[in-house]
Amino acid sequence: FLSSVSPLRVGLLFSDSPVFTATLFHARAVSLPASAEPTTKPGRSVSSLSPSPPPRTMSLIVGDDFQHILRVLNTNVDGRSKVMYALTSIKGIGRRFANVVCKKAEIDMGKRAGELSAAELESLMVIVSNPRQFRIPDWFLNRQKDYKDGRYLQLSSNALDTKLRDDLERLKKIRNHRGLRHYWGIRVRGQHTKTTGRRGKTVGIGGKK
Repeated sequence: FLSSVSPLRVGLLFSDSPVFTATLFHARAVSLPASAEPTTKPGRSVSSLSPSPPPRTMSLIVGDDFQHILRVLNTNVDGRSKVMYALTSIKGIGRRFANVVCKKAEIDMGKRAGELSAAELESLMVIVSNPRQFRIPDWFLNRQKDYKDGRYLQLSSNALDTKLRDDLERLKKIRNHRGLRHYWGIRVRGQHTKTTGRRGKTVGIGGKK
């Protein structure tokens, strides 16, 4: 009788009976289609099935001339990274500038930095040092209209540190407001200083003893 009755109708018939739950479960078990039953190999249970293997990942095939660490502009560059992202480890070179440099040098974006030849590496450095000659726009550069010579440059590595130090020394020498804030070791860009930044190099006034 239960095999020919739907589970919903069984629930309505036996809703007042104390064995309602067991009857409903039995009706559902009987009406289970054959296609929904778990299929396993002979001699193996469902609990013994092994989980699905993890997705496969691409491995890096290293040749004899592969360089794991490159020395570029006084910076150690990881040779396992893609060329575009490896260049960003150099101070003063970001992802967008590295992207443009790779396209100007006609280097495959999927290539690893350790797979670059000496000629390709040299072409990259030439473009980084002279970006305007390769028609990279001025607004793309990080040093525009230099204070001393008015040139447009892309500074990187030690040259960037030197220019930044010279700028700060010039601001301090002419007693500029920003220069004085740098000299005193307090916030420069208009931040509040009454309740924040009390633990660093900030010069504070000691409380009453």
